[in-house]
Amino acid sequence: MARDILVQPMENATIPARFQDTADARRRFGDQLDRLGPFLLRVDPVADAVVDAFASMPPGQGFRLLEAALARGIDDDRAAKEAPAELRALFASVDRVPLWVDWEAVNRGGAAFLRTGVLGGILLAMQSLILGYASPGGNKPLVFSGRLREQAERRLAETSRFVYAVSQANGMRRSGEGFAITVKVRVMHAQVRRLIRASGRWQAALWGEPINQHDMVATALLFSVAVIDGLDKLAYRFAPAQREDLVHLWRYVAHVIGVEPELIPGSYAEARRLAEMIFATQGAPDHDSRMLVDALLTRRVRSARTDGERRSAERFMAISCGLSRAVLGDELAEQLGVPRQRSSLVVPLLRAVAAASSRAHALPPLQGLALDLGDLRWRRVISMGLGGRPADFAPPERLAGSGT
Repeated sequence: MARDILVQPMENATIPARFQDTADARRRFGDQLDRLGPFLLRVDPVADAVVDAFASMPPGQGFRLLEAALARGIDDDRAAKEAPAELRALFASVDRVPLWVDWEAVNRGGAAFLRTGVLGGILLAMQSLILGYASPGGNKPLVFSGRLREQAERRLAETSRFVYAVSQANGMRRSGEGFAITVKVRVMHAQVRRLIRASGRWQAALWGEPINQHDMVATALLFSVAVIDGLDKLAYRFAPAQREDLVHLWRYVAHVIGVEPELIPGSYAEARRLAEMIFATQGAPDHDSRMLVDALLTRRVRSARTDGERRSAERFMAISCGLSRAVLGDELAEQLGVPRQRSSLVVPLLRAVAAASSRAHALPPLQGLALDLGDLRWRRVISMGLGGRPADFAPPERLAGSGT
C-alpha cells in the first residue's frame, strides 16, 4: 500500500493540536518543548517497511518468518533465504547491542520490579495503564482498535505478560523471551499503525502519527518512572541505585522497540523530567480516556456470572478505585471518572505492608525469597488473566469491529 503521508517530517512541520505548549510548560521546560513536539510526527520506518513487506505475503507467513528469525537468528540459512530485505534490516538493528547496555544493571532492574510482587501488579493496572489512558492523543490507537470493554481484561493480561518477560533475568538477552516479545510488539505496533492509516479516520493534525515516537517513549516511562513514583506513594521505597537500574532496563527495551536514541533518557533524573514534560503538554483526559478507565475498573463486575461473583467483583472494584485515587491523586482521578469510595482501611494497610516489604527487601538474605515469591505471583496472575489463551503478540489482520 502506497503511503500518502510523510512519516519522518522535517523539524518545521506543524505540531499536532494535542501538544499543549502552555505558558506554564514553557516556563518549566523552555526550548526543550520545541525539540519534543516533532516526535509526535515521527514513527518507526524500519518496522513499517517490515509490515509493508509482510502484506504482500500469504496471511501469517510474515509472522512465521519473524518468529523463525527470533528463534534461530536472521543469519540461519533458511531464515536468510526466506526473509525479505526489510526483515533483515530490522534484525540488523535489534541484534546490535549498544555500548551503553549494562547487562547486570538490566537484570537488577528487572529483579527489583519483580520483588514488588502484588504491589507491582497494582501499580501496573492502577497507575501505568491508567496514566496511558489519560493521554487524550496517546489513547487513540487503543480506541481505534475497538471493543474497549471486551478487551480490557485481555489487554491487562498481555501487558503483564510483556512486563514480566522483560523483567526476568536475561529476559532481554538475544535469546530471552522478553527480547522476542519486545520485537513482536514493535512489529505489531507497525501493523496497527498501517491499519489505522488505511482506515481513513485518523486525524494526524490533531493527534500526530499513530503510535509515534513521543508515545512510544511515554510507554517506557510508564513502566519505569511512573512505577517508581507510584510505589513511593504507597510507601515502598526503591533505593537510588534501584531506580537507575529500572530506568536502565526500560532504556534498553525502548531501544529494541524502536524509540530513537535522542529521545531515550539515560538516567532516572532525565526520565523523570521527560515524563513531567510529556504530562505537562498532553492536555486533560477526554471522553475516550474515561471510557478506557471505566472498562478497566469494571471488567470483573461485567464478567461476573453469579451473584456471589458479582459481589466479590464489586468489592474488588471498590478497593481498586481507592488505590487508584491514592496513586493518581484526586484531581486526575476526578478527570478520569474514577468513582469515589467510602473511607476504607485498605490503602493505609497497604502502605504499612509496602513500607515493611521495602525494608525487608533491602536485606540481602531476603531478596532471593522476595524475588521467588514475586515471580510466582506474576505467573499466577498472568495465567488467570489469559484464561488459557496464549499471548503470541501476532500483528492483527484488521482493526476489531471494522472491515479494515
